[in-house]
Amino acid sequence: MTHKKTLSVLGGFLLFTAGTALSQDIESLLPGLKDKAVVLDITARILENDSEEVWNSKSSKVTIPGKSVSIKFIGSNIVVVVQFTPYLRRDGRNILVAQGQIWVDIPYQGMRYQTIMQTIPITFGEEVYFLPLGSSNSDGSVIEILLRLYPYKEENAQEYTVKPEESSSDAETLRNDEN
Repeated sequence: MTHKKTLSVLGGFLLFTAGTALSQDIESLLPGLKDKAVVLDITARILENDSEEVWNSKSSKVTIPGKSVSIKFIGSNIVVVVQFTPYLRRDGRNILVAQGQIWVDIPYQGMRYQTIMQTIPITFGEEVYFLPLGSSNSDGSVIEILLRLYPYKEENAQEYTVKPEESSSDAETLRNDEN
């Protein structure tokens, strides 16, 4: 019995040491990651009946190439989850991979599930629109997401901190999830 207690204490100590060494390695990488970091500005809004805006939200997320930024819309009969993953190219022709999942509860038909994957060419500062439900929907509502990609600059770091969401209406909910 004494032997087992010694092993569990030793195992705990080794795990703690490995965790500390790992965090030191990550901290040494941070300066290099800051040079590659980008900011993804996301303006999302819901339009109904002839483009009447019923809800909007704006946020900025800092990420690195290959790491996604997710947003989630939750409504009374719909859930939309979208991840945007930036990839930078040396020639400046960057790409943003958009992956979406949509669950819609259609009356008398049940739940419908749809996935989307799209590769979007994007340059720094360019405005790109992404419409996860398409440009027209049978019930007249459209989810419109405006995206802008910028290189991260440390002097503007205050601007990119996570702020409470700005919303014009609480008819729908948008939550920003970090992955």
